[in-house]
Amino acid sequence: MAEVHKKGLNAELVENDLEHCCNICGQCQNEACVIGYGKHCIKEYRQEPKKLVPNGTEKIPTTDFKTFDEAELEIAIAHILKECKDCKEDHDENCIINVIRNCYEVGLLGDVQPYEGSTIQYLMRLQSDFPEKAAQVAEAYKS
Repeated sequence: MAEVHKKGLNAELVENDLEHCCNICGQCQNEACVIGYGKHCIKEYRQEPKKLVPNGTEKIPTTDFKTFDEAELEIAIAHILKECKDCKEDHDENCIINVIRNCYEVGLLGDVQPYEGSTIQYLMRLQSDFPEKAAQVAEAYKS
């Protein structure tokens, strides 16, 4: 059996965040959309809770240029960071949490951002690259 997260994952929270981020553009592209892909991943996780999404980061539709609600994406990133286990050297790019966060990043920042297994390091890097958005994510993370 595939490895599960030691502390679990609040799949309901993630599903709610994904729903709030979705602008319901009227032409759902499902997995061809970053939010749709995130929804697919969390649906699969709920059916069989596995830590890793096979080839998860490779399948993120990074050329999805739809606009999403930035405030909702900032909150969603903060929530998924709280779900992160700060695995440091055990970080895996295809971890369900990492894949979902990457989907949010594409929607908010235009591309996947580096993550090295530490929420604090991630927030510091975000601060240097996207100061205004990082401030909003950090504020939501604190609350």
